[in-house]
Amino acid sequence: MLWRLIKTLLFTLVMPGTVGLYVPQALKNNATKVPPLFEWVGLALFLCGAATYFWCAWDFVSKGLGTPAPIDAPRVLVVRGLYRFTRNPMYVGVMSVILGQALYYGSLSVARYGCVVLAGFYLFVLLYEEPALRRLFGEQYEDYCRKVPRWILRVRRT
Repeated sequence: MLWRLIKTLLFTLVMPGTVGLYVPQALKNNATKVPPLFEWVGLALFLCGAATYFWCAWDFVSKGLGTPAPIDAPRVLVVRGLYRFTRNPMYVGVMSVILGQALYYGSLSVARYGCVVLAGFYLFVLLYEEPALRRLFGEQYEDYCRKVPRWILRVRRT
């Protein structure tokens, strides 16, 4: 498990770290002063998004016996934790981190970048990730797709 955790941390620094943190920080140079409420909402989105990503990464390591990296994906379908509410909470988390920075800094460039990232996430999920999961987990994944939405959080009473 320690090795999976190390690989997850390395992947996080390279991929989500670049997409969700390094690039938005480089783009924020045209930021404008925003009202304090925007800063607080942006900070809250950023922190919730980061917490979401790390929670899901931990679930991949501990329950899925893999990592978030597509080349070392979980061997067990993770349907617990935040995966009960949306099939893609990691992507939602990274988008929250980006949107949070756009609001916090008042940066239209970061907001535009977030739109491009969202389109990329959508296409990646649709064209690669879902077909790969269908091949790997078959009916178990199909059943999961029927119960849990792709993006929009659904909170159900149990």
